[in-house]
Amino acid sequence: MTDALPADRRPVDDTSVHTHELPPTPTRDRNIPASAWIEAPALLITAGDDIGTPLIAYKRRIGAWLLWRAGPATGADARYVAIDADDLTHSHTFRLFPDGSGEGTGPSGARHVRFRAWKEDLLGR
Repeated sequence: MTDALPADRRPVDDTSVHTHELPPTPTRDRNIPASAWIEAPALLITAGDDIGTPLIAYKRRIGAWLLWRAGPATGADARYVAIDADDLTHSHTFRLFPDGSGEGTGPSGARHVRFRAWKEDLLGR
């Protein structure tokens, strides 16, 4: 087993991957970029365009949702994108700002300002 690396130090693994091959738990040894996901919707590929086109990396599954992040976890603009693994046209985003504030709408239709509450909404679908 490989030791966990901080997200910004994980190597990018460009190996092509299908939806069913995305791991259910966080990858701690590498970053899987959106560009490696064969079925990636355009919305995901462009998720970082307005925040400097950072790496868009896979994070984990949350229930039926595939969680991706454009940008770093803290200290800069970032956007989380949750895509329904059963319907790749169905997604929700959460924007994280450099000051730690955020905003996004979950599957319930509720507007969230806390990332944790947004993730909990994903589980409640």
